[in-house]
Amino acid sequence: MEELKLYTVEEITDVLKVTQRTVYNYIKKGELKAVKIGKYWRVKLIDLQKFVDQGTK
Repeated sequence: MEELKLYTVEEITDVLKVTQRTVYNYIKKGELKAVKIGKYWRVKLIDLQKFVDQGTK
């Protein structure tokens, strides 16, 4: 099985150079696919790549 890379909201803020609130808004609007594990949101590498490729609307 391939290694599954999951990013935290904090890591995504560093990559995209946006605030945590912006990342949470992307998740809430369904623009960035994420899964909640326990009380923390995680984003798969492939979903982050798709988000970056499609850009914001």
